[in-house]
Amino acid sequence: MAGNDWINSYLEAILDAGGAAGEISAAAGGGAGEGDGAAAGEKRDKSSLMLRERGRFSPARYFVEEVISGFDETDLYKTWVRTAAMRSPQERNTRLENMSWRIWNLARKKKQIEGEEASRLAKQRLELEKARRYAAADMSEDLSEGEKGENINESSSIHDESTRGRMPRIGSTDAIEAWASQHKDKKLYIVLISIHGLIRGENMELGRDSDTGGQVKYVVELARALGSTPGVYRVDLLTRQISAPDVDWSYGEPTEMLSPRNSENFGHDMGESSGAYIVRIPFGPRDKYIPKEHLWPHIQEFVDGALVHIMQMSKVLGEQVGSGQPVWPVVIHGHYADAGDSAALLSGALNVPMVFTGHSLGRDKLEQLLKQGRQTRDEINTIYKIMRRIEAEELCLDASEIIITSTRQEIEQQWGLYDGFDLTMARKLRARIKRGVSCYGRYMPRMIAIPPGMEFSHIVPHDVDQDGEEANEDGSVSPDPPIWADIMRFFSNPRKPMILALARPDPKKNITTLVKAFGEHRELRNLANLTLIMGNRDVIDEMSSTNSAVLTSILKLIDKYDLYGQVAYPKHHKQSEVPDIYRLAARTKGVFVNCAFIEPFGLTLIEAAAYGLPMVATRNGGPVDIHRVLDNGILVDPHNQDEIAEALYKLVSDKQLWAQCRQNGLKNIHQFSWPEHCKNYLSRVGTLKPRHPRWQKSDDATEVSEADSPGDSLRDVHDISLNLKLSLDSEKSGTKENSVKRNLEDAVQKLSRGVSASRKTQSVENIEASTGNKWPSLRRRKHIVVIAVDSVQDANLVEIIKNIFVASSNERLSGVVGFVLSTSRAISEIHSLLTSGGIETTDFDAFICNSGSDLCYPSSSSEDMLSPAELPFMIDLDYHSQIEYRWGGEGLRKTLIRWAAEKNESGQVVLVEDEECSSTYCISFRVKNAEAVPPVKELRKTMRIQALRCHVLYSHDGSKLNVIPVLASRSQALRYLYIRWGVELSNMTVVVGESGDTDYEGLLGGVHKTIILKGSFNAVANQVHAARSYSLQDVVSFDKPGITSVEGYGPDNLKSALQQFGILKDNV
Repeated sequence: MAGNDWINSYLEAILDAGGAAGEISAAAGGGAGEGDGAAAGEKRDKSSLMLRERGRFSPARYFVEEVISGFDETDLYKTWVRTAAMRSPQERNTRLENMSWRIWNLARKKKQIEGEEASRLAKQRLELEKARRYAAADMSEDLSEGEKGENINESSSIHDESTRGRMPRIGSTDAIEAWASQHKDKKLYIVLISIHGLIRGENMELGRDSDTGGQVKYVVELARALGSTPGVYRVDLLTRQISAPDVDWSYGEPTEMLSPRNSENFGHDMGESSGAYIVRIPFGPRDKYIPKEHLWPHIQEFVDGALVHIMQMSKVLGEQVGSGQPVWPVVIHGHYADAGDSAALLSGALNVPMVFTGHSLGRDKLEQLLKQGRQTRDEINTIYKIMRRIEAEELCLDASEIIITSTRQEIEQQWGLYDGFDLTMARKLRARIKRGVSCYGRYMPRMIAIPPGMEFSHIVPHDVDQDGEEANEDGSVSPDPPIWADIMRFFSNPRKPMILALARPDPKKNITTLVKAFGEHRELRNLANLTLIMGNRDVIDEMSSTNSAVLTSILKLIDKYDLYGQVAYPKHHKQSEVPDIYRLAARTKGVFVNCAFIEPFGLTLIEAAAYGLPMVATRNGGPVDIHRVLDNGILVDPHNQDEIAEALYKLVSDKQLWAQCRQNGLKNIHQFSWPEHCKNYLSRVGTLKPRHPRWQKSDDATEVSEADSPGDSLRDVHDISLNLKLSLDSEKSGTKENSVKRNLEDAVQKLSRGVSASRKTQSVENIEASTGNKWPSLRRRKHIVVIAVDSVQDANLVEIIKNIFVASSNERLSGVVGFVLSTSRAISEIHSLLTSGGIETTDFDAFICNSGSDLCYPSSSSEDMLSPAELPFMIDLDYHSQIEYRWGGEGLRKTLIRWAAEKNESGQVVLVEDEECSSTYCISFRVKNAEAVPPVKELRKTMRIQALRCHVLYSHDGSKLNVIPVLASRSQALRYLYIRWGVELSNMTVVVGESGDTDYEGLLGGVHKTIILKGSFNAVANQVHAARSYSLQDVVSFDKPGITSVEGYGPDNLKSALQQFGILKDNV
């Protein structure tokens, strides 16, 4: 250690501080056992000042003082003792040096993280205040008292939608039967989504890992209960199909029926496909069970598979109960962020209402992890993919009609952390809607608190006599369940009251604090036993690192406090044995404890109460609401082990209090039944405006066959609005006033509908002549090649198109392969590009333009053109009806114009509205200075704070900004082609460059094939794309079989890639 004198001084100071640390340790450890917490705290404070009182200030001693006052003194002292006991002086000195460096780095890192977070929060507050001022300016009309959000009662009635006071609780068979008689004629189809973890109907492996916990049980029981509810015909719970060697074969079964618990209670008719089902969609690695953090790159693939299933099931249900018309889902309900992201895309593709339940939220988890000061934001994101999760939750706020929470605390404290939700603004918007006042394009989802349900019919709480023995009605004694013996073998006195904790060994469940509280409270140890049901395990070393670390700490604490004979921690239990465990605790007059740092709801608290167990629970989260209803225990601070121990001791030592809490729980438990939950759930869903695809398909609409006759393929002409011609007049006459332009667009759309109605009376021959019989050919293509190359110059794009045509010349001429051009350009720009490059518009089957906000088809006929200046395209108005959800329209445009004006205040022109390229569902801007505009994530944040729901996209080179409906995109347009024309997604091949527009990631995922063109012709993406919230690898799996890369864009290379995917036949 020569030459490191300053480190030596640190080490000497640490050694000198050993006595102080020892006294501090003694103060911390001895106070709790004697019940003298205040004295211990006073001694601790006094000891922390010891170094100051010595005089002779030195930086080294100051450093040690800061460490001792800022970190856990007991752990520091133990480390010093172990180090000081080493025999070898060299080893001892090296260990001390390492310890000093480690502590110093921790302190510096913690301060750095705290400083960065403080700066970020300050900036966020300023942005929030600014955006709120904008929203208030738009809604400047005088507000009623209700709109001001000052009425506390309105807060609960409008936004947490508590059902008490509005609807009577279902607490009797008569009430359930009355509900059943009122709704038995409905035939609802409900889709639930929960994609991570291991999900099956029976013998759930709860606690096997962090992904297979309470959410798995909740979604299965919700599906089962809804499937048994009158008025619901079918419920599909969509999840991932897993055929991995390390999981049971049942998770690889495509479908599993959930048998109802009490089907005899409901008399509604059962049909061929009715009931509740788990439907497993294959996506991601076929032979691997992967954690939820690694599922993000495969979300698009799941969405495509789920879309196919829902389409097929809607058709089947239509034949059974829909009089031949498809029965669309009444709602698509996502559970957790990954399923919420999937539900949003499915909701947008099908134009079906979406509901979301977060279960736990990413921003709340991020805040908790940052407060610990152990990891930076980047480190947390690397482990948990937290930024991708947060963006998915923000999208759920954009897309959901209803957000279902378990508690009011989740609404007020957790969702309030998000850009897209503000409780005050939500109150104002809701009040304005009630009064019929314009919200200027602003939308906020409804927050509804509905506690999870439970099935109580099979639970029969036994009377407990004074000795803790269960007594049956006939006085007989039933044999003990096997799990009782597995638990009681740990105890030297099994007749003592049992303190029961049921949670996986996860740090946030706070089990170590519970063991400390039990071990350091002598009276509690003498009076009770402790049972820890911590999932299932075989070998600790084979568990995840986090779970094994927690379990190891618990075992060390048991040894430290010598709790052998007083603590049970069985290795295995079945899900079916959990009720027996509750009954054992109740039989011994025990207590159920949940002291998690934050508990989103606390379903186990309800389960325990149903078996007659009082509770001690954390006061952070859902247990507050549960306790308000049940009044069957004590709430505690999870960080205060003394408070936990005292609450447990109070309940097990006071028999009258225990009996009163037990009685309260049993009396009020019916308020958490599944029938009650389903009734509340369906009553809320029933208030949603029905949405579904609005066109009427012919019987052969989804069939793709080359043998279709022209007459057959034209049957749908009468059912669509494809006859709007797009005019070049605006290009000739120059820029017009925006209001005149939009009035003209509305007039042309009305005219197009009138023309469509008149054409219903035309003969098939006239229809063929007017349309050129071009657009229906989409249905007869075996393969579709989508050209979506954003990263090249116009000349290169023209060459790429021509080379793709050359590479597929035979299949193109035979009509086997069709082509779609997908771009951020407006249709007029596309026409100019193709014309200048000598490409006919009729060489394509469709054009996805304006970043996916418009879908056009080519027309080779000039018969019905309004003037010679018209473009040869037809716009699909049915597609507009699919994407218009929550479109802010003129209110959004005004906000964007004001935002652009602010950017231009610096004296230079940054943004200019591009009226010529804008359309009804696309507000377009030309970016004059890409360095002065914010990255896309910042602009999205600005819009969300103002409750404006939209999809913000920059072009690849940053020269164009398009703002379109929130659920519109180029990838969603491809799904529309499947829904509308039956073009199979797996038969599509998308050609892209090495980078692209903001929506580039959506074009890479999914079941379609992807060809990436690599080479120097790809321009570097503009800096507006650089500041992503998450990396591209977090959302795209580049090693999936459906993605290939080619160098350059020569015809031979393109042909080889197309042959690889089976689109072109190999040369013989």
